[in-house]
Order: sequence, then C-alpha cells, then structure tokens
Amino acid sequence: MPVLLLFSGQASAAGGEMPSLVQDIGISLLTAGLIALIFTRLRIPSIAAFLVAGVLVGPLGLQQVTNPENIDTIAQLGFILLLFLIGLEIDFKKVFGSGKAVTISGLLQYPLTIAFGALAFKGLLWLGFGGDLLASSPFAPLYLGVVIAGSSTLLVVKLFQEHFELDTEPGRLALGMLIFQDIWVIIVILIQPNLQNPELAPIALSFAGIICLSLFAIMLAHMVFEPCFEWIAKTPELMLTVALAWCFTVVFFGQNIDSVATLIFGVNPHMNVGSGMAALIAGACIASLPSATEVITKVSIVKDFFITLFFVALGISIPAPESWNVLLLALALAALALIARQLIFFPLFYWTGVDQRNAQVSAIRLAQISEFGLVIGFLGLQYGHISPELNAAIIFAFVITALVTPLQYERAYDIHAKLVPVLTRLGFKPPGKPTDAESQHYQLAMLGFHRHASSLLSDLTHKDPELVKKTLVVDFNVALHPQISASGATVRYGDLSNSETLHHIGLRRAEIIVCTIPDDLLRGISNRSLVALLREMNPSAIIIANGISFEEIQKVYDAGADYVYMARLESALALEAAVSSAISGDLTSFRERAHAERRLPGRTEVIL
Repeated sequence: MPVLLLFSGQASAAGGEMPSLVQDIGISLLTAGLIALIFTRLRIPSIAAFLVAGVLVGPLGLQQVTNPENIDTIAQLGFILLLFLIGLEIDFKKVFGSGKAVTISGLLQYPLTIAFGALAFKGLLWLGFGGDLLASSPFAPLYLGVVIAGSSTLLVVKLFQEHFELDTEPGRLALGMLIFQDIWVIIVILIQPNLQNPELAPIALSFAGIICLSLFAIMLAHMVFEPCFEWIAKTPELMLTVALAWCFTVVFFGQNIDSVATLIFGVNPHMNVGSGMAALIAGACIASLPSATEVITKVSIVKDFFITLFFVALGISIPAPESWNVLLLALALAALALIARQLIFFPLFYWTGVDQRNAQVSAIRLAQISEFGLVIGFLGLQYGHISPELNAAIIFAFVITALVTPLQYERAYDIHAKLVPVLTRLGFKPPGKPTDAESQHYQLAMLGFHRHASSLLSDLTHKDPELVKKTLVVDFNVALHPQISASGATVRYGDLSNSETLHHIGLRRAEIIVCTIPDDLLRGISNRSLVALLREMNPSAIIIANGISFEEIQKVYDAGADYVYMARLESALALEAAVSSAISGDLTSFRERAHAERRLPGRTEVIL
C-alpha cells in the first residue's frame, strides 16, 4: 500500500492527468478499505479505521492528500449526505409512541449531560488542567459537554444487531435514547451558528428559516416528490438519483431563502438554512411517505461511501499535537463520557421504571462518544468556535471510546453484577426477592418473557384462560410485569442464572416448565445448565427447552429436557405449509385460515 500511495501522484487516465479531487478521493478510499480490513480482523470499529486512514494519507502521514480545498469538498459532501440519511431514519411515530422510560429519559438526558460536562470541564480549567486548550475559547466547555452527551448510533445499533439483542429491553431502551439524541443533535446544529451572537432576533430568524424550509419541503414532497417516485417505480435504478436530487433541491433552496425573499419582497430576512440542517430536513420530510422504505434502501447503497469520506476527511484535518495536553484532554473526555453514563443515564433509566440490571446494562452499552459529536466539532471548527487542537482532542476521544465499546458491550452484564452491592447501598434497589411460594401450585411456568413467551401467553389467554390463571411467568424485566399480570398469570421477578431464586420462586410444584429464551439472549446460564438445574429441583416436571443449534439439542435432552424446540424449524413448518398451499393454488384460503387461527389482524400481545 505505501508503494501505491507514493506513486499515486503520477496517476493519469487515457484522457490525461487525473483531476486532483478524483485522485484524493481514490487515495482516501483505497487506504480506508485496506485499513478497515485489518481493523475488522482485529475487531476494531471501522470508523476508527477511516480516521486512521485520514491521518495516514494527510499532512501528518504520507502527505498524499494535502489540498485544503479537496479536503473540505470531501468533508462537506460526506456531511450533507450523512445528515440526509439521519433525517431518513428518524421515525417520529416511534418517538411519540415510546414508553415513559424512553420519553422522560430522552427529554432530560441530553441537556443534563451537557450541563454536567460543561461544569466538569470548567472545573478542570479552574484546576489548571488542559493548558491553553480549554482556555482557547469561551465555548470550549459547552462544546465538550455536547460531545459527551451523545452515544454512537453506528456502533451501538451494529452491536445490538450482531448479537440479536435489538428486541431485548436494553436494546429497545438504547435505540429509543439514540433516536432522542438524534433529535437533540438537530437542535444543537440549529443553534450553533448563533453562539457568538446569542441574541433573540438572530435565533428566532434561524428558527423561522427552518420552519419555512420545512413547510416548503413537506409541500413539495407531497406535491412533487411522491408523484415522481410513482412515475419511476418501475425503473428502480433511477430512485437513487431522484433521492439525491431531492436532497440537493432542499439544500439549494435552504441556502437561497434570503435571495428569493430579496428578489420577491425586496427585503433580506437573514433566514438562510445551512446545508447540513437542510439535508436533514430533506430526509425527515420524506421519512413518513410510502416511498420512504424504498428511498432508504437505495440511499443506503451509497451510505458507507459517504460515511467513509466524511470520517477520512476528519482524520486528514487532525493537526499534529503540539503538546501532551491534546491526548490528556482526549482521555478526560472519554473518562467523563463513562462517568456521565453512571451519574445521569443510569439514574434516569432507574427512576423512570427500568429495573436495576437493564438500566445499568443500557447505560454501560451507551458509554461512548457519538459520531455526531465529531460532526458538531467539525462545524464548531468551521464557525471558529473551537481550535483545531480541541477538535483533534474530540476525535481522539471518539477513537478511544470506540475501541473499548465492543468490550463494554460484551461485559456489560458482568460489570453490572460486580456493581450490584455498590448500587444497592446507594439506594438503587433491585426488585424485591420473591416470597417463598413453594406452597403454590402452577400448571405451567414460563422462564423468561420475550417474543416467544408473549405470543404463547396471548394464545393461551384466548384459548384457555383457566390455564393462564395457573401460569407462572419468571422474568427480570419489571416494566412488563403489570401487563403480564393483567392477563391473569402470576408474574415474579427472577434472574434465571440465580439458582437460589429459582428454588424459592415456586418451580418445585410446577407441572410444565418452558424455557422460552434462546442461549444467545440468556446471560450467565445456558438452556442446558438451566434444564439440569430444573430437573434436579423438580424431577417430575415436564421440561420444554429452547435450542439454537443442532449440536446443542441432544446435550439439552441429556440434561433432562422432555422436548427441545428450535424456532427456525417451527417457522420452517409454517412456511412449508404456505409454500404447499401456494403450489396447489390454495394460498388465499390458507391465508384466511391462518390469520383466523392466529387472530390477525387485531392481535394484541405484551411485546408487540
């Protein structure tokens, strides 16, 4: 790779010398791709690879990309498309339909963390920490507070998806918080240009420009954009082009509101909207349209391309550290981001109804600096609010937290287990231990309550309500307990990995015990170990367990299970019946029967 880069300046095409911008983009992508391959092998987040690639090809490294205009062009292009994608993925219906824990925490977490961060850095400045970096701008503590307030959507969602935990309580809580943080980022980007002149009139005019552009974009989306997409529905190769054309239509209009107003009314209202905010509005205005899914699918094709360009450009713009203060401040940023999750995120989650374990696990897994913190730092540098060295500290802090995020994610439950005594002494009580219920008799016990158990309980409520009254549900997610109780079942808090809890919760007198959680979602225990424990505890019970691999099924049987089911095989049986009906030309009647048996539409469950 170094050899290719050294000779890249001689690159030419058949028509002559390669344009410098094309060459710089090519060098950036080549280097980013090679380093990303290595980082993926080492299980290091790809964003860190892009930043390192930027450092390598920029002025600090091999000096292959040094043209300031090209660097700025690459960064601006990536920035506009990145915010367009953010707008496309903001689902306001999900935001307004969130539960109390997500809504209250989402509204309070961001401003509280900003206040905590700003005060913490002012304290460090007062103590003489950070040298001239913190004193270089009156906005430095505020910017650093904003930076630690957000968590990384790209890293967190990717890890939850890889571990199939997006539908768990920590997954849903983390996703809801990330959506609210994205909305707060919109507000920050809106206010940023007026920080140096925080008068009411300019800020009000900025809001007015946003409102005007939003109204224009909404009207144009329904009157023009949606019909255009219907015209090209049969030519999907044009959808990406039209989507990008829509984005830049809104961006160009937002940047020329003043010119249009001056031309029509003869008055300059000073209501222009920045390209980033305009791109975000362009995405948000079509996010709820019927064609939004298709747009997101097509634009996602180029998503990684623009994300790569943006973060490589950030890496190129990192100046050489003039002192150790840059790295020390980066470490302080990373440390305060971790501390803020314990002092603000965790208490908010807990006080809004999330149990101790899920609140702590969610807080730990959100303990990194957001890529949008880099966007805000990038804009702050352009506005002259912060110095290049301070922006470099923000980037280094992001890299530090990104590198430790995978380990934090995987060890979150172990970390919580070690913190339980401390949290309990501080007043964050785990749900009360269940009373000794050995005298109670249950015909059915469901261990864990996720989607399988939710559907099973719904069916039983409809077909055999008397059985539901003799059913015990054991789960640690206390937020679901009221809804489970409303069905008529008995619900108890319990950690399935805690044998003492299981001994005293009433399982000794259960006739049928169903382990509903697969091994990839269980923590601290497996179905095989759980079955062995249950068989020792209740030798006469019928035990139904969950399997996720063919090799594991026999081991679970050997541990004492009477039946082991695999969700994929049960789904395959249903699909086989549907395919057979389709082949025989009877799919319509099959669908009607299946929907009637499963009570679709209109089916209600605890977990939707």
